[in-house]
Amino acid sequence: MSTLSRAFAAREQLPDHEQKKIAFGYLQEAWAEARHDGIDADCMAQSCLFTAFAEFVSTYGEDATAEYAEGLAGRIRNGEFSVELARQ
Repeated sequence: MSTLSRAFAAREQLPDHEQKKIAFGYLQEAWAEARHDGIDADCMAQSCLFTAFAEFVSTYGEDATAEYAEGLAGRIRNGEFSVELARQ
């Protein structure tokens, strides 16, 4: 699905799981473009995490975000974030 068709689909109030799939696609494209431009993957990862947590803090507050972050270690160990990313 192209970026344009995903943008159109996202405007139609899709279910959460569909929006997450589309958002993941956008991030994969941005990641690939940044890597192509010579940005180190570790720098991208840290920048993405910072941006995500800053958004969580602005939306839910520091305490709720900290509580969410406390549960991440177990989720990481359980393989929830082990996905095959396209490396270009």
